[in-house]
Amino acid sequence: MHYQLIDQRENRTWAVVLDTSDEANACLLAFAKAQRLSAAHFTAIGAFERAVLGYFDWSTKDYKRNAVDEQVEVVSLIGDVALDGEEPRLHMHAVLGQSDGRALGGHLLEGHVRPTLEVIVTQSPVRLRRRSDPVSGLALIHLDKELP
Repeated sequence: MHYQLIDQRENRTWAVVLDTSDEANACLLAFAKAQRLSAAHFTAIGAFERAVLGYFDWSTKDYKRNAVDEQVEVVSLIGDVALDGEEPRLHMHAVLGQSDGRALGGHLLEGHVRPTLEVIVTQSPVRLRRRSDPVSGLALIHLDKELP
């Protein structure tokens, strides 16, 4: 993984490039920790040699794992970073394009890069925090203000 700060105004922005055999979740989480990100969003394009997409099954309150065991284009990967306790946590969704033009999508549980994944990460100047939601069992972003 390589990165470069490309904008350092109020919302710092980085280009992060992952290489063949890098795992997207592990690399992006390591980047978030190294930069001490407490609120950020990112987008990416590239390709995976294999991946695992998740579908949240409401009845089991767990992710169904859908393995993608082929080379695919990362048509779109979007995500955010928020704190869970004092540690950053990622939340990513991906659309993966197969060789015949069909698309697969879901929560990105694993993504093994080949040959590259080009990520643009933008930090927010505020902190976002996750809290455990008792209904879903998920750590969801909690905001202080509500509409009446």
